[in-house]
Amino acid sequence: MIKVVRGNPTPEELAAALAVVRARAATAAAEPSGAPSTRDAWSDPSRIAAAHLPHPGPASWGRTFWPS
Repeated sequence: MIKVVRGNPTPEELAAALAVVRARAATAAAEPSGAPSTRDAWSDPSRIAAAHLPHPGPASWGRTFWPS
């Protein structure tokens, strides 16, 4: 239920606001709930950290990020 609390909108303004609310609700309902969104994958810290892990080798002690 939508209620106008303040002001006196014209029927056209009220229809435009209702169209925006319904469009956003339809978009939210269309998204699959179980699949990760692209934003979740983009901001995932493991995506960045995986490329910066030290690799074992003869000089790996110099590339470590852990304090001694």
